[in-house]
Amino acid sequence: MTIKVGDRIPDVTVYVMSDQGPQAMKTGELFKGKKVALFALPGAFTPTCSAKHLPGFVEKSQDLKAKGVDLIACLSVNDAFVMGAWGKQQNTGDKVMMLADGSGEFTKAIGMEFDLSARGLGVRSQRYSMLIEDGVVKTLNLEKPGAFEVSDANTLLGQL
Repeated sequence: MTIKVGDRIPDVTVYVMSDQGPQAMKTGELFKGKKVALFALPGAFTPTCSAKHLPGFVEKSQDLKAKGVDLIACLSVNDAFVMGAWGKQQNTGDKVMMLADGSGEFTKAIGMEFDLSARGLGVRSQRYSMLIEDGVVKTLNLEKPGAFEVSDANTLLGQL
């Protein structure tokens, strides 16, 4: 079942790359007491994700934070090494936290998995953005397959 507005984010493990290697984080703790702009995409280093989706949130990070967002996070079904390298390549710095959902545990728990096995990509995340307040979904912008129209930073910014 796909997560919806009003639902609580499940408490599962995701990873971030640190100087010591992949670091496990529980989503329940990560989102607790914070206003979070979370966006997910099918894959690091892929065309729309690299050219538009992630760069838009990096570019609008100050505007989002000025509207009360405490944390901006990008999630993909990739490992922490890939997400760390992609974050460096995209100059995310401390603007966007790069969350690795390598096994798709979070993605499956919220019903956002997207099977691209026929194209050699395996199970990935659907493209979406959401505003989460203290672990509860307040806004959800889910894209139709192949589209990039409602999950961008400007749309989420306009909803704040």
